[in-house]
Amino acid sequence: MDFSGVVAALHARLPELGERMAQRIRSDIDAYRDESLIPLESLRRSCTANADLILRHLRRAGAPDPGPAHETGRIRAEQGMPLADTLHAYRIGFEFLWTQILEESRTHPGVPDAQLVAQSAEIWALFGLYAEAVAEAHRETTAELTLRREARRSALVEALFTGVIADRTTLWEAARELGLPERGPYAVVAAGSAAPGTEPLAGIETALRHAHLPSAWRLLPDQQIGVVALTTPTAASTVLRILRRAHARVGVSPDFDSLRDTPQALRFARLALAGLTGTGPGVARFDDRPLAMLVAAAPAEAAHLAHVTLKPLLDLPAPERARLLETLEHWFAAAGSTAGTAQTLFVHPNTVRYRLRRIEELTGRALSDPRTTADLGAALLAVRGPAPSSGEDGRRPPQPSPAAQDQ
Repeated sequence: MDFSGVVAALHARLPELGERMAQRIRSDIDAYRDESLIPLESLRRSCTANADLILRHLRRAGAPDPGPAHETGRIRAEQGMPLADTLHAYRIGFEFLWTQILEESRTHPGVPDAQLVAQSAEIWALFGLYAEAVAEAHRETTAELTLRREARRSALVEALFTGVIADRTTLWEAARELGLPERGPYAVVAAGSAAPGTEPLAGIETALRHAHLPSAWRLLPDQQIGVVALTTPTAASTVLRILRRAHARVGVSPDFDSLRDTPQALRFARLALAGLTGTGPGVARFDDRPLAMLVAAAPAEAAHLAHVTLKPLLDLPAPERARLLETLEHWFAAAGSTAGTAQTLFVHPNTVRYRLRRIEELTGRALSDPRTTADLGAALLAVRGPAPSSGEDGRRPPQPSPAAQDQ
């Protein structure tokens, strides 16, 4: 009897072979024991179909058909089975089938050893072909599923930021799908992109996840925006530390408790981003400088305030205007301290006092009046932008200019 008799005998036991192969795979690979991941019946059908395919090929030769292997790779990817485990299962299946061929051959003395050697090479060549088909299908399907998940996730994040989701139940479902807790506190982050489509905070979601801070992000043409769950007592400081490492321009909203408030928090984060001075990297929190944020929120009104409040200074010749505005800026940064202002400007305190009196004369307002300082502070922000500080947002303290040293 030749080798075809061995294959025919095994083919007659195909259901048994499929069952035993499935049980072998389940016993050797932990992931295949999870009935919720891959039901035994599904695995049994797959093993039986692949054994049938191999035995039919060994009986009639011809070109092998990798189609079923490709289908197996697709199904396993959809089921969430790792590729390494899927290929391991294929190897176990081929080894099991080859063992059965050898055992059956012993009952057929007419099968020469040379033919078994030849069939051994054939069956392992088949394994290589089918494993390649499985891997290709698994990778293609995984990539497709990843794109679908990312598209779905991006759409949910967009819905949160636009306020499309308002119903409490739907918000809870969105939070669960995004991996966010149902309740806050949360914070929204907005980072400016250097070029359309670039991520100023590349890898931010992974970095936050390692710090046990869930987040969800969306990339826009000019910004990367995200909502972060502040799930630990030190979450706020951790988020700021991670954001600073990105060396991007970033605005952070105040904390909020309901995802329903995400659109408003995004506005606050963008205002904080708009309030950053200079062109270099920095992280600004809305709550750190609320007055500056209000000025940024209403640019037309702020410009009118500046014109009404500071017009006498703005009408001065450029050198004197620059000196007085810079002195006022440093005076606010020094919390109204004449000595502190003089120190940062590198001038004598009397020079500072002279300039402050000059500002009072021109504006007709006393700097000792809290209402005056409030008006001048807001007007100065409208003219000069948010004043730098040496606080937690990492900005530089005011630096003197040449004009600051000529009085």
